[in-house]
Amino acid sequence: MENYNARYARHYSLKDFGFKGQQKLAGAKVLVVGAGGLGCPVLQYLVAAGVGTIGLADDDRVSLSNLQRQVLYTTEDIGRSKASVAAQKLQQLNPEVTILSYKMLITNKNALGLIVDYDVVVDCTDNFAARYLINDACVLLHKPIIFGAVYQYEGQVAIFNVAGTDGNASNYRDLFATPPDPLEVADCNEAGVLGVLPGIIGIMQANEVIKLLTGIGEALINKLLTFSLLTYDSFIIEIAAGTTVDAVIPKDDKAFGAMDYNWFCGAAVHGIEDLEAIMFFQKTGQPDTITIDVREADEQPKADFANVNIPLSVLAINLPEIAEHNIILFCQSGKRSLQAAQLLVGKFGTSKKISHLKGGIISLQENTYE
Repeated sequence: MENYNARYARHYSLKDFGFKGQQKLAGAKVLVVGAGGLGCPVLQYLVAAGVGTIGLADDDRVSLSNLQRQVLYTTEDIGRSKASVAAQKLQQLNPEVTILSYKMLITNKNALGLIVDYDVVVDCTDNFAARYLINDACVLLHKPIIFGAVYQYEGQVAIFNVAGTDGNASNYRDLFATPPDPLEVADCNEAGVLGVLPGIIGIMQANEVIKLLTGIGEALINKLLTFSLLTYDSFIIEIAAGTTVDAVIPKDDKAFGAMDYNWFCGAAVHGIEDLEAIMFFQKTGQPDTITIDVREADEQPKADFANVNIPLSVLAINLPEIAEHNIILFCQSGKRSLQAAQLLVGKFGTSKKISHLKGGIISLQENTYE
C-alpha cells in the first residue's frame, strides 16, 4: 500500500480518516505554548499522532511539584529546562516528527514572529496575561487557537478565531471581555489541582487539534466545553462573536508591541519593584527590610536565607507586625508574591518600598542547572 507506515496503522483503518487524514496531520504545523500540565499531554498525543511539525515554547524548568501532573518528566529531570527535556523525549517517541523547541517566554515582542509560521496554536498557559497576549496575536495573524484551562477539579476547552457556519469567529475576549482581579483568582499553587485533570483536558485539546486539521467530527468552534472531574458532568455553551471587544484588540503589529499585558491583567502595579535574583540577595537581610515567604509553611524548597513565613492567605491580618519595615516578598513562582505586593500597596500605598522576587524561589536555583 502506497506510503503505508505501520506507526499509523490504526489511523489508516478509521472510517473518514484513513490515509488522507494522516497526510493532513503530516503536513500541519502546530505551536504548543506551555509544556506544563496541559502542554505535556497535548505534545505527547500530537507527536504520537504524527503532526508533521510541532513547536513548543516554555521558559520554565522542571520542579518536584510538577511531577504530580506533568508526566512527560521524571525525577531526574528536576531543574532542567522543560523545553529541552520535552523536545528530547518527544523526538524519541516519534523521530518522524519535526520538533522545534523554544526555550523562551512568549511576549508581545516575539509572539508574532513565532506564531506566524504555524497553522494552529494550542494555548496551554496558566495565566491571564499570556492568554490575552496569545489571543490578540492570533487575531492579528488569523490563526486558530485551541484553548484549555484547569482549576481544582474542573477544566475548559474551546476553539477560538475560527469562523463558524455563520461566518463569525469568536475569540478569548468574547468569553472574558476583561480580566479578573488577580487578587481574587487563586492559582494552582494555592487552590491545587488534581493531577489527572490536566491530562484529561490536554488530551481534549489534542483531540480538537486533530479534528480541526483533518475535518472529522464537530470541532468546538465558537463553543466552550466545561468538564467536572468529580461528577463527569459536562456542558457546552455557545460563544457569541462580539463587536465590543474589537476596540481593545491591537489593530496592528506596532500597537501589539506597545501593549502591556501584565498591566492590563493587573499583574503589574505602580509602586512594586520586581527583583531579579542578584538584586534580591543584595536587598534581603538589610536592617530596615523584612523578607516574607508568602507560601504555605510546608511548601518546598525551604529558603536558606533569613525570612519570616506569612502565607498569602493570612497576610492581611498580619499587617501590624510588618508595618514598620520595607518589604520583600517571595513565593514559589513569583505569582503569589506579586499578589501579596498588590495587597500591600493597596494598604500602605507608596509610603514604603515593596518588592517581590520575580520568578520565585525556583529562579534562585536556575544558575545551578544547565
